[in-house]
Amino acid sequence: MSVLLEVIATTVADARAAEQAGADRLELVTAMGEGGLTPSVGLIEAVVVAVQIPVNVIVRPHSRSFVYDADDYAVMQRDIRAVKAAGANGIVIGMLDAHRAIDREALKRACDAADGLAITFHRAFDETRDLREALDVLLDFDAVTNVLTSGGKPSVLQAETMIGELVRQASGSRCTILAGAGLTIDAVAGFVAATGVEAVHFGSGVRVDGNGLAPVDPAKVAKVRALLDATDSATAR
Repeated sequence: MSVLLEVIATTVADARAAEQAGADRLELVTAMGEGGLTPSVGLIEAVVVAVQIPVNVIVRPHSRSFVYDADDYAVMQRDIRAVKAAGANGIVIGMLDAHRAIDREALKRACDAADGLAITFHRAFDETRDLREALDVLLDFDAVTNVLTSGGKPSVLQAETMIGELVRQASGSRCTILAGAGLTIDAVAGFVAATGVEAVHFGSGVRVDGNGLAPVDPAKVAKVRALLDATDSATAR
């Protein structure tokens, strides 16, 4: 089975370039320099029309923290409904309580609002006090189909062992470990082989000059796609 390649898009041009170069799925965000915030409804609608691949949209009202108040959650509920109405494939969300555990009640309400949309729990996961415990919580939520993680480290390349453990923990469930943050083109093949991940996530690693605020570089996306396909072929043999 081919390793899924998800690429961050911040514009319609990013989305088109990523799709044409072989991305399987997009994470649509704005304010990438702040770790990604909810994009406008206009951008979501335009990207959904522009590409054929699934578009998952981050729902994150601000970058202060992943601990939200009642007003934040009300905004997120509205945004989730807007994302669904715009025709996106899914949402990318994450919320913690004051004890750095997953806020189960808020996640349940978000799942209800998503009403069938695919749900990725984002890198709020990496700020939990215990990654394995947090993954157990997420595995109880049928709606959560991906967990985006760098294994609790600034770069996923520093967390190969932990990523491998999380992949094994999620094995046999409907939830996929989506490894991202700090992945490089040069390291991706070895990383996939070492960890067994079935999905990888690229942001600045496939942008012009490796700059998170620059456009997607289709040549870089195509190179990652070729390396992942070569890894699949080697595994198949």
